Amino acid sequence: MRVARFAGVTNTGRRRRHNEDAYVCEPPLFAVADGMGGPRAGEVASRLAAAAVKADGAGGTGEDRVVALIHEANRRVFQRSSEDADVSGMGTTMIVGLVEDAGVAFGHVGDSRAYLARDGSLVQLTQDHSLVAELVRGGKLSPEEAEHHPQRSVITRALGTDPDVDVDTFTVAAQAHDVFLICSDGLTTMIDDETILRVLDERRDDLEGAAKELVRLANKAGGEDNITVVAFEVTDEPEANALEETRPMPAVAEPEPQATDDEDTLDESDAVPVVDTFVMKPDEAARLQADGAEPQRRQRRSFWGVLVLLLVTAAVAVAVALWILSR
Repeated sequence: MRVARFAGVTNTGRRRRHNEDAYVCEPPLFAVADGMGGPRAGEVASRLAAAAVKADGAGGTGEDRVVALIHEANRRVFQRSSEDADVSGMGTTMIVGLVEDAGVAFGHVGDSRAYLARDGSLVQLTQDHSLVAELVRGGKLSPEEAEHHPQRSVITRALGTDPDVDVDTFTVAAQAHDVFLICSDGLTTMIDDETILRVLDERRDDLEGAAKELVRLANKAGGEDNITVVAFEVTDEPEANALEETRPMPAVAEPEPQATDDEDTLDESDAVPVVDTFVMKPDEAARLQADGAEPQRRQRRSFWGVLVLLLVTAAVAVAVALWILSR
């Protein structure tokens, strides 16, 4: 199998002021990363992860190669987080797809997703590493209840938060004309699978148009998070005739400007509360499932930043006291 056509789009959404998503379109490699930890930290984490995939220094093939790429991405994010107090605690989701002769190998961490559109149906290929997904799989929540659960932003696995990370991998035996879609949760929390399938079916011959339409619909539904969509179609045609690009695609995408009135981001006077993604360890997730306790949200401000502020405040107070005594 080879890549016939591909497209990638990223958008800030209507509630965020920064785009913390990044994607890679470097056939046969595709990836999406959704950063977290604050505007700057989230951007740093997702772009470090995407750059690791773009560099593609991993050996091997199939799932082994995908796992090696994600482990390298985790190493880079964790190292930067450990060395730079400004981005301490940052992390990112990641999903990577690799097209090879035998099919498409996937690896993923977090709640970014992969889908397969084939013969008029859409199949979700990945399982979210999130608290509500665990509750649904355990029969404690229905899919409908999960959509509005107050802890739906809690993920149980991410890159960069620990020196090691578990990667879920699998390989799909692809067929000619299969369309694969990978995306951040900014898409899937705004529109349902039926809408995704309808857009892919209606715009089969224009993947870039399909990706942009999905982003537009997610923004129309509220655009509560950054939205990133990468789609690619596979073929069994010879390599010389396989790859079609309608325009040059960026390897690591930068946010696109908002184009229409319906997609404008809010200004300062329209600020609304936004639910931030944060990471919960698997044992903490299990405890919450058992006793129903509320998690404590990860603080964006680093410990060292707060300590420096306290020391500066104390120094000013001492200086004022000495001046008063000297008078």
